[in-house]
Amino acid sequence: MARRGVGTLLLLWLSLLLPIRPGGTLHCASVDVGSPVVPLGSAITASCTIRSELCHGLEQGKVQITWMLDNKPVAGSQHRGPGGTEVSNLTLPQFNQTQAKLWCWVEWNRTKQRVGTADIRAGYPPAKPFNLSCSLNLTDYSLTCQWEQGADSHLPTNTTLKCARSRAPVVTCCTPQSGDSHCTVPRQLLHLYGQMEIWVSATNALGTAESQHLLLDPMDVALLDPPALRSIQSVPFQTDCISLAWEVARSVAHMELECELRYQDPEDPAWTLVGGIAGQAGTTQCCGFLFGTRYRFQMRCRRSWARGYWSEWSPGRNYTTHERAPAGKLDAWWSARPAGAGRRLEVQLRWKAPRQREANGRVLGYRVTLSPRRRGRDPPAVCNTTHTHCNFSAPPGTRRVYLSAYNAAGESAATEVALLERKGQPLAGLRAVPRDERSLWVRWEVPPAPPVAYVLEWQRVPPEPGCCSACWQMERNGTITGALIQDSIEPFQRYNISVYPLYKDAVGVPAHTAAYSKQKAPSLAPKLHLKSISKSDAELCWDPVPVEMQNGFITSYTIFWANSTAEVASAAVSPSRSSFVIRELKPSTLYKVHIMASTAAGGTNGTSLTLVTMVLDDAEIQFLFLTLGLVFVLLILLLICFQKNGRVKQQFWPSVPDPANSSLGKWVPAELQQEPLPVPGGREPGPAAISTVTVLESAAGKPPPARGKEPPAEPPAPRPYVRQERPGAAPEPRPGPAESVQYARVVAEGYRGQPQGPPRLCLRSGSAQPLLPGPYGSLWFRRADGGCPQEPPATFPLLQGLRVSGDEELRDCWAF
Repeated sequence: MARRGVGTLLLLWLSLLLPIRPGGTLHCASVDVGSPVVPLGSAITASCTIRSELCHGLEQGKVQITWMLDNKPVAGSQHRGPGGTEVSNLTLPQFNQTQAKLWCWVEWNRTKQRVGTADIRAGYPPAKPFNLSCSLNLTDYSLTCQWEQGADSHLPTNTTLKCARSRAPVVTCCTPQSGDSHCTVPRQLLHLYGQMEIWVSATNALGTAESQHLLLDPMDVALLDPPALRSIQSVPFQTDCISLAWEVARSVAHMELECELRYQDPEDPAWTLVGGIAGQAGTTQCCGFLFGTRYRFQMRCRRSWARGYWSEWSPGRNYTTHERAPAGKLDAWWSARPAGAGRRLEVQLRWKAPRQREANGRVLGYRVTLSPRRRGRDPPAVCNTTHTHCNFSAPPGTRRVYLSAYNAAGESAATEVALLERKGQPLAGLRAVPRDERSLWVRWEVPPAPPVAYVLEWQRVPPEPGCCSACWQMERNGTITGALIQDSIEPFQRYNISVYPLYKDAVGVPAHTAAYSKQKAPSLAPKLHLKSISKSDAELCWDPVPVEMQNGFITSYTIFWANSTAEVASAAVSPSRSSFVIRELKPSTLYKVHIMASTAAGGTNGTSLTLVTMVLDDAEIQFLFLTLGLVFVLLILLLICFQKNGRVKQQFWPSVPDPANSSLGKWVPAELQQEPLPVPGGREPGPAAISTVTVLESAAGKPPPARGKEPPAEPPAPRPYVRQERPGAAPEPRPGPAESVQYARVVAEGYRGQPQGPPRLCLRSGSAQPLLPGPYGSLWFRRADGGCPQEPPATFPLLQGLRVSGDEELRDCWAF
């Protein structure tokens, strides 16, 4: 398989070489086209004829012919021709290529082989040359002609310059080099001082075109050498005239020449032309020049009667006219204010330098006086300066000052400057619009009382070193409604403009406006700062864009914010504001915020600010912290309660002694020890609070013994007894003396105001025996020293809580 593939490739290579072998199969085919050069876009026809007997290998079998236009196949029609030939005809209705190769292919041995080719070109007829002109060089007397070619024809074009003398055959004067549109005719082919016809001819395969024919004398188109200016000087006694002298070139000295003079004022870029000067004269005078002005002069010449070409301008020569004293009035502007103890007037005076027409030379300085010049006597100057401004102090009541300029030739007449009060009517409708990048139109409405002049002031914001701090100009026409300001105006800079109307007896109050000659997007945008944030709101603030960075009037600020899901929102803010509150934000969400500052010409985006909204508001956070604090305090209290259980219980539930477990509850008479005590059924005995003890007298109407006397002997103590009764039951009679009385009553009350039930226990005694045994038996009737009774002993806590009634007589004893 590999050998077969190599053999196939070798056979294909040999088949490609066959068409170019001399005497080979190239003679067995021929390609004919209708025209090898056709107009662009027209139809072409071609035919390919195959002679099988001359093509080796094609004697037997069917022949198939195909076409290729460059690398693109095209379809033709094939038929058998005379003599056993095979013919294929091809027609292309529109040929839109400027150049292409047409190939005829034959399929042989299962491969395609090129057997014939034809080159086809397409284009246009040559365009007509135009703007033909010729000039004669007087150095070698050769004629150089130049012209402009027409449109490209896309075909090889032969261009020649044709010449013809009167009654002489047409000859080719010169042929330009490829791509050039000029050539030079040698001297031997020219007819000097005689008429010649000259034109340009352009020829290609589709036709010929000729330029306009020129009929000229070569000497009429001669290029003369320029003259040379020799001297320039002022004419005496004619102060605005000068005299010039020149010399013509030697090559044109024998010709009659017509010359022109031009000069230029430095303040005016245009040239002033003076014609009709005879070249052979060599000198001339011109008038109307300004004094003390530097001019530049040039001269050129041509043949006077031929009206041929002008020579080149001569090299320039500068000359300054002589000076004269300045003329005219100076434009002055002022501001004044009283100052000092003597109320002197501080004056700031500004003026414009005179124009060149009025300066009459170089101004050397300016002089300011408080009085005019009289009879040639100069008053003392308060200011003598080379600048155009002056600050000085004037006496109180000064209403006029006088300003003059001087140069080397003299001093101008004084300009009177009236220091009027600024109380006149202001202008209305002041506005400023740009005319171009370097100037502004300022317009206003004429006030009812027409002014005599206007003063316009403008200042760059912020002021820049090197620029006038307050530029100004005066308009002396009081009827105008606008003025153009151009001094120091630059694009993208703000200017504050003020206009003062000047009346005969006052200066009007100024009107103000601001303007840009051209605007663009701000150089930078403000930087956002987060002022406060909550779960749904965010307050932003920013510093205004500096004026020098605004590049125009800020029309609005636009705030953009977007969350992580690309939900974008925006809000426009007035340029006067410097803060904004974004509302309806989602809690605990990240937002990216940026600001755009916009002018009428575009906007600039600032840097992005990333913020995250809060989960809770401040009030909610405070409430949460307060709640947590209270919970914490309660937990601490509960912890203390558990740690100090005994003390807390003592504070809220104090311990009450149980009489049943006291010595009083265990002490009973011996005869009652065997007697059961009735106990209320169904209830557990509980502690009873003893709240009242009543002390009874031993005998009614018997006063107590006097102090200092021995008490009477106590009767024999009866046997004490204790008896408990059920609440509400009638007391059972007990044996005893009929004179027995109750000497003590113990009443139980509810604990700390609790509702009181019926008395549970009742202690009674039917004898004079004491209720308490031992040392407590006669507590309230015994004196420590035989006088006052003793206080309740500290060893019996039950008696410390008793409230004793009827012991008023004992207090006097305790007081001691």
